[in-house]
Amino acid sequence: MTDAGTGADDIDTSKPQSARMYDYFLDGKDNYRVDWEAAEQVISFFPAVKEMARTNRDFMHRAARLLARRGIRQFLDIGTGIPTEPNLHQIVQTITPAARVVYADNDPIVLRHAEALLHSTPQGRTAYIQADVQEPAKILAAARETLDFDQPIALSMVALLHLVGDEDNPYGIVAELLKSLAPGSHLALSHATGDFDPEAWERVVEVYRKGGTSAQVRSRSEFTRFFNGLELLDPGIELAANWHPEGEHQHAEGEQIPLYVGVARVP
Repeated sequence: MTDAGTGADDIDTSKPQSARMYDYFLDGKDNYRVDWEAAEQVISFFPAVKEMARTNRDFMHRAARLLARRGIRQFLDIGTGIPTEPNLHQIVQTITPAARVVYADNDPIVLRHAEALLHSTPQGRTAYIQADVQEPAKILAAARETLDFDQPIALSMVALLHLVGDEDNPYGIVAELLKSLAPGSHLALSHATGDFDPEAWERVVEVYRKGGTSAQVRSRSEFTRFFNGLELLDPGIELAANWHPEGEHQHAEGEQIPLYVGVARVP
């Protein structure tokens, strides 16, 4: 399904948008001057942000492969962002061609490119939902058209929750999504932290908040709270570059990227 509740013609270029800024950090082309200016402000406060975006993307690939190899055949990816190949379904359907993947995002520019997310294998299926993470009931209802909630699902919320402030109840949102998932489901998260340079990240957060995004970085303990009641997979909560590193991911620069990650099983 593609929910066109917000049309691609509604793209607002009067203020920066987090998905377009992320696209800029990944050297993508789907961004505007207002996004460049905000992104360059972020770079001035934290020069490694482009490396951070790539490190986050690499974590998503590794987590998706690990879960597919563990037999997970259904994925719900919230906060998809502008499609950047390989997308999640391309990763997991290489391992399990019959895998089903549902993407959800609230940015009209992602909707404009949603067709790129719908090129499933013949055996599998993909779908796109136009919805905000603050609408978990809407996301779950739409996802049920594609996914079987009586079977395990991997819920992926990568580089998303640091764009949800405490005032918007991120822990409650995650809890509501998880309570609908069958035992054996998994949660995969990544999250920026200010643990290593709080002053720089206060400035970064302010850039996003001035643009209308309720950004908030969190400590290791605050991030760990999202996994309460779940069974963390080894190696537990880690910096992204240290979580199941592969080949080129094992480098000193990546180890300093302030991005906590974790994958956990629903008991």
